[in-house]
Amino acid sequence: MSVPGPKGGLRAGHDVEIVDVTKRFGAVTAVDRMNLRIENGAFYSFLGPSGCGKTTTLRMIAGFEQPTSGEILLAGQPVAGIPPYRRNVNTVFQHYALFPHMDVEQNVGYGLRQKNVGRAEELARVGKALELVRLTGYEKRRTWEMSGGQQQRVALARALVNEPTVLLLDEPLGALDLKLRKEMQLELKALQQEVGITFVYVTHDQEEALTMSDVIIVMNEGKILQEGGPTELYEQPVDTFVANFIGVSNPMKGTITSFDAATRRAEIATQRGLALAGLVTDPRARPTAGTDVTVAVRPERLRVDPADGPEPDGADWVAVRGRVLQGTYLGEQTEYRVNTELAGDLIVRHQNAAGAAQHVGPGDPVVVRWQEAANLVLVG
Repeated sequence: MSVPGPKGGLRAGHDVEIVDVTKRFGAVTAVDRMNLRIENGAFYSFLGPSGCGKTTTLRMIAGFEQPTSGEILLAGQPVAGIPPYRRNVNTVFQHYALFPHMDVEQNVGYGLRQKNVGRAEELARVGKALELVRLTGYEKRRTWEMSGGQQQRVALARALVNEPTVLLLDEPLGALDLKLRKEMQLELKALQQEVGITFVYVTHDQEEALTMSDVIIVMNEGKILQEGGPTELYEQPVDTFVANFIGVSNPMKGTITSFDAATRRAEIATQRGLALAGLVTDPRARPTAGTDVTVAVRPERLRVDPADGPEPDGADWVAVRGRVLQGTYLGEQTEYRVNTELAGDLIVRHQNAAGAAQHVGPGDPVVVRWQEAANLVLVG
């Protein structure tokens, strides 16, 4: 596959290759037999809970940690034993480690001075890097006089000025407030597309990964569980961990009664006695009758209607009766928590129309409906 490079050009190949890499700290295996290829010019995110191995992987690419076994290649070249300062990568951390005694221009140009780049070239490259991060005119500002978002831009400029093959980012937005973090997510993605450099990003925030990434790698306990684009991971999670980590799902445990390998459609009897059907999301799975599965439905794929309301038109709907436990107005959405006998407690999210009020409230009897296409059948 080729991905867009700088200014829309096409680049092919891999900037990072991780080949059968394991990293142990004593008796703890932080990364377990990882194999991964990171394509040129793309935005990759490692996503997972604390302790899953994502930061350890980033540190091995950077050279701050060495694999216990296996091999890492940068631009096709093995880097075993090569120290961080000799690898053509740069890292931006959550704490930006800017030099308080230096102004912005001096901070950004620090790496160039270590490489004995001439003064004229240093100023030109620093100016371009500051232009990229929208800090032109801040050259003489002290970093401690700047906001958190501005400091983060300085750290980015300092990394980009060295023209790395790969830019590594270890939760760089974690110290920012929510509004600024959302703004910086969009800016980071736009910046990556502008410069065409491969970005490898570490986060535990699924919304952050969905917003910015071309490819998301979901990790847990040192292993890659699934790799793919945001839409693929959200719509086709391979197991319950991925489904629950990428967004919110309504899980219903059950057993397969039949499975068609050609269409991957399964029929399921849930533990509460509900008959459901849907597509098995993991293309590697070959379940048989009697296999335990979880059927998950995203909250936005459900609808909640008054119990005495009309039935919807169109395709067949699954319908379960229940009672509203809670309704929460979230601005663009209203979230309902509904207790049902056949499906347990369900979370339902309705998009709010302009001026619309909640049409059901706590204690109201309701019907929750969804279509078969919403059912994610998860094996494992």
